[in-house]
Amino acid sequence: AGLMAAEVLARGGARVEVFDAMPSVGRKFLMAGKGGMNITHAEDFDIFLTRYGARREHIEPLLRAFPPDALRAWIHDLGINTFVGTSHRVFPDDMKAAPLLRAWLHRLRASGVIFHARHRWIGWNESGALHFEIMRTSGINPHPNPLPPAGEGANVKIINVYADASVLALGGASWPQLGSDGAWVSLLAQRGITIAPLRPSNCGFDIAWSPHFRQHFVGEPLKSVAATFGDVRKQGECLISEHGIEGGLIYALSAALRDEIELNGHATLHLDLLPDWSIQRVQMEVAHPRGARSLSSHLHSRLGLKGVKANLLREVLNAEQMHDTTLLAHTIKALPLRLISPRPLAEAISSAGGVKFEMLDDNLMLQHLPGVFCAGEMLDWEAPTGGYLLSACFASGAAAGKGVLTWLEQNSITPSREEAHG
Repeated sequence: AGLMAAEVLARGGARVEVFDAMPSVGRKFLMAGKGGMNITHAEDFDIFLTRYGARREHIEPLLRAFPPDALRAWIHDLGINTFVGTSHRVFPDDMKAAPLLRAWLHRLRASGVIFHARHRWIGWNESGALHFEIMRTSGINPHPNPLPPAGEGANVKIINVYADASVLALGGASWPQLGSDGAWVSLLAQRGITIAPLRPSNCGFDIAWSPHFRQHFVGEPLKSVAATFGDVRKQGECLISEHGIEGGLIYALSAALRDEIELNGHATLHLDLLPDWSIQRVQMEVAHPRGARSLSSHLHSRLGLKGVKANLLREVLNAEQMHDTTLLAHTIKALPLRLISPRPLAEAISSAGGVKFEMLDDNLMLQHLPGVFCAGEMLDWEAPTGGYLLSACFASGAAAGKGVLTWLEQNSITPSREEAHG
């Protein structure tokens, strides 16, 4: 989001300087592309907009101004081709984030954008200048915070930077080791900015597995299953973790599951272990005479259930219930998993919550802080994985950049490439 704002501003003739707390920019972007750079989604745009849930009304104008097709065209202009996968997800041809980021940074530097690494923003000074901590050496471990607390050690110094306008693109609070540690929340709250609490999104959940199940099945994938919560049913894959369950199928339902847990203390997710089978077929196969075969052998031979799927049944049914063919068949089609809590925010793919849109004008400027704009994941929205997160981050960055140019013009401030003072 911050880099996109910088590009829009540079194209508008402004002198742009990017300050990043980490030793290099774009680290979370690179992490997002670790398993394949899913940059956006190619589904019908009206359907695309529905993925933003309760915050759609605020995100939709940004996406209409910079829709997925525009994002793909922007990537192509960097010399990188894209393709649409079978699930309509959009990827660079090589599936990697690093070449895209390198090409982008090269173009930004060529347009005059100046980068400052190891600069952590810590608020404003009394005269309104941006306050930064700078790490002088490169030998500091960036985890869990990119830099140590203010004034800690001889390697840290403080500087002030005066700017005509600022774009804050500070992320949420997931993956803090990559820079988005949520430390900005208190800095803005002190200035009267209302912030929705940061919460995990696209996250896994805790389940009280039995010791036997945890010992034997942690790390096992659950393939070809369907998950249902409320009126929503999704088919896909997930993973048994030491603490519970995670993976793409779970992330798709995580917002509703998290909200249910916050409301009632737990949530019950139902897994269909044989989503392509009707309940009638499952009942017929379960009730088929098994002779001298064990129940485990019977489930394997008649329904193909073994390993982690078969043992999930034993997590929710006792020995007597396992021999109730009607109950067993219905559990195979709707196995209840009691989710206790979402995994910690630091482990989540993304975060919900952030600066409330009521605090911003239509150009993403903070109404209490003229000249200060916000973009990206630090705004109060969330979306599922599948390219929706990155699409909205790019779109909000573009909107913030345009907003700054508009504000400068309205205040008769001419964008300048002359040296900034600090």
